[in-house]
Amino acid sequence: MAMTIPRHWWPLLGGGAFALLMPAVLLLPAGRGAAGPEGQALPPLGAEAPPVLQAVYERPLFAAPAEQVDAALPEDAPQLVGIVGRLGEDAVALVRGGDGATRTLRVGESVDGWQLASLAIDAAFFTRGAQRARVPLPAG
Repeated sequence: MAMTIPRHWWPLLGGGAFALLMPAVLLLPAGRGAAGPEGQALPPLGAEAPPVLQAVYERPLFAAPAEQVDAALPEDAPQLVGIVGRLGEDAVALVRGGDGATRTLRVGESVDGWQLASLAIDAAFFTRGAQRARVPLPAG
């Protein structure tokens, strides 16, 4: 009496056979050496010289990037008094405008023509047209 395998088992049996035979096929020797196009042996791989990191070790750990240090703050930019709230959620900037009055600004609001673009833990970023200004918190 011949035993027949149901059709719905064929993919399962094929996958099992593949899983059993593939490691054996991959472990068989390839019969080829590490030779170049003309039968020459390829040179061993080597690492390139590491980059010089001396400049990284010489700079201060918490220094501002050079472009921020060199960028002068526009004279009419608002003064940042403080930042209140959770950044990314409900933070507001306490800003002193050109008239000397202090007011709160949410991201997107403006004072003296400067729009508050974003807030960081230690600064506020304002834009006016193509101008960008990073206004740091005053040193306490």
